[in-house]
Parts: sequence; C-alpha cells; structure tokens
Amino acid sequence: MGTTVDDGAPSDSRAERRVPTRRYEAKRSAIVRSAVEELNRNGVRGMTLGDVAARLDLVPTGVIYYFRNKEELAAAAFLKGLLAYEELIAASAGGASDEGRLAAFIHAYFDHARQVDQGEADPFPVFNDVRALNSAPVNAAYVEMFRRFRGLLAAPQVLPRLHRNARAHMLLSQVFWIPAWRRQVEAADYPRTAQRVVAILAHGLIGPASGWPTARPLCLAPEGGVSATSSSELFLRAATGLINDEGYHGASVERISSKLNVSKGAFYHHNETKDELVVACFQRTFDIMWRAIHAAERAGGSGLEVLVSTVCALIEHQTGGSAPLLRTSALTTVPLSIRTGLIERFDRISYRFASILCDGIADGSVAAVDVNVASQMITAAINAAAELHYFTPGLEPATVVDHYVRPLFEGLVSPPVG
Repeated sequence: MGTTVDDGAPSDSRAERRVPTRRYEAKRSAIVRSAVEELNRNGVRGMTLGDVAARLDLVPTGVIYYFRNKEELAAAAFLKGLLAYEELIAASAGGASDEGRLAAFIHAYFDHARQVDQGEADPFPVFNDVRALNSAPVNAAYVEMFRRFRGLLAAPQVLPRLHRNARAHMLLSQVFWIPAWRRQVEAADYPRTAQRVVAILAHGLIGPASGWPTARPLCLAPEGGVSATSSSELFLRAATGLINDEGYHGASVERISSKLNVSKGAFYHHNETKDELVVACFQRTFDIMWRAIHAAERAGGSGLEVLVSTVCALIEHQTGGSAPLLRTSALTTVPLSIRTGLIERFDRISYRFASILCDGIADGSVAAVDVNVASQMITAAINAAAELHYFTPGLEPATVVDHYVRPLFEGLVSPPVG
C-alpha cells in the first residue's frame, strides 16, 4: 500500500552490496534537499524527477541512480523533515511547565527558520498533501511525530485523550502555517515574533477581564439558497474534497469525474476548465467566510463576541458536514498564474480578522496581542479544522467548540472544558 524507502542504492545487486561513499551520501542529500524545494512549490503530485534534477543541473536518470522513482524520493524528503521535527521536539521536551515546553519549541523553530534563511539549515517540507503519497513508512513516522508533539502539552492525567489530541492538532497546524506568513517578518524579529506566538498559544486571545462568550448562531447559506444536489454544487464539493486531501494536482479531471460517477464529457459540459472549477472552489470558500464575518458583525457585541461567533460558525461548518471549505494550504500547489490573486484575497480575510481583534482590544474583550500574528493563527485554526477528524476519532460535532475552538481563545495550557 505504501512506498518502501530503501537506502537509495541502485537496484542491481552489486550496487546494493556497495558501502555508500561520502560523495554518494552528499549527492543523495542534495537530491533530497532539491525534492523538498519542489514539494513545497508543487506538492506531491506536481513534483517531477525532471524538475528535481534541473535544480542540480542533472538529468533525470542522475536522480534515478539514487531513487527508483518519484514516490521513493518524496518519501525520503518527508522522512527527513519528520526526523528534523522530532529533533526539535526532543530538544524542547525537558521543560518543567507546559508553557516552558511550548516556548522552547517555538523559539527553536524560529531559530531553525533563521538558519534556513542564512543557508545554514535545510527547510522543512510542507506536509499539506502528504496523504497523497500513501506511503506506509511516512504515515507511521508522521503519527509518531504527532505523538511526540503531543508530549509538549499537559500529561494525560490533566488532559483527556480527545482534548489532548485536538490541542496537539491545533499546535502542529499552527507550526505548519508559519511558513505562509513568516516572510512578512524580518529575520531579526524572529525571537520577538516567537514570543508573541507563544503568548497566544499558551494563554489565548481573551482579555483578562472577559470570559468565554456564547457563540451566536450564524446563517452561512447564501441568499436564495443553493441546492446541495445541483450539478455546480456537486462539482464544487467533489473538487474541494480532493484538493484538500491531495492538492491541486491530485484533483485531476478524471478523479473529480470518477468521484461523481460521471464522464469527462459531463465534467466539461459543466466546467470550461479544471482551473475555472478550482477558482470557483476558492470563491465559494471566500463567500462563506465573508458571510460568517458579516453575519457576526450584524449580530453585534464586543470584538471577542464577533470573533468567537465567526470562528465557531466556520469551524463547525468545516467539521459538521459534507461541504467543507477549501483549505488555504491548498494554495501551495495551485499554479502561479492564479495563486497570487487568491493569496491576496485570503490576506484580505486575515486583515479583517486583525481589524476585529483591534476592536476587541479597544473594548477590553480581547487581550493585548499582536493582531497580525493572531489573525494568521485564527486562519490556521479554521484551515486545519478540515483534518481534525483524523486525529480525534470519536469526537462528536457538538463538542468541537469545547475541544478545539476554546483552546485557541483560552490557550493550550487552559483546563479542559466539559
């Protein structure tokens, strides 16, 4: 089922018996490093051996000498990244307090980012579409890394299993989202930014004189409604699900059509091109997010109340039905020709979250946090909710707010609710 990763030696028996030389290992490491860059740019499905080779002025057969196929190379790249994460976790796990361990890890992460910027360390791979590889060794290593990550939080005696898993997913997703906004920060400000991330992770967003407000129910449906069985909605849902799981390249016309049990001809009857459908998926997501924001603002209340109502509505939408939002992390594999405009539109939503946070700070309901960082962390939490079910099997939709949303606002070191 999965891809088996060997030591990279060619398949002939003489080469398999040969002890790898230092030069061989150096070239193999360079190929893996190039693969990480291609994975981060185009995703698992979009990466090609030719593009990896071109980065090193090699021909594709020069890569095949070390890795039999693209899947084996991608697995090696992911496994290297998972090992690097485990090393950071291990170095941070000795803190006496939950907040101390969180702080040690986040500062170590940003220090690694500084080293990457200076060419002293290799970048982490982006794990947005790791499931598209379907590699058993990678999946097992990812689960093990998640467990170690979970160890940065309170012990099982303090946090029940589902609470601990949901918070671990929140924490890991926040870390995975940092590359999406880190380039807005000067490298000299990484330690300062790390402190601000830790403050929000540990203690949340709620002001010292405020408590958890009751989220107001919001209607996210468009005026006039949209039939869940209409052809356009079915194509949007099918494409969104595939893109969320396997990235842009994994959501081929063939696979979208197969998911709906229709022909390619039927696909093109309803959609001019795949890219047109992808843009429509993003547009549907933008529309839902803006409807949530506007509905919460119309309902009134403090900045915190508006923000909590918005985030609860969107995350419940993500986890409670068959029409999820398109994950913003899907942008990493969308063609550059449409990516820039879509990123700008997501940035506008994050900007609005920052504006609502400012309203809350002004009225005292929100803590005095860095609104630029906090708005990105809110986006990350909404984005990651689509995968929450993988890490919290058995979590009831009615308790998603208590397990997942409240820790964002009250902090990962807060006591569990319910």
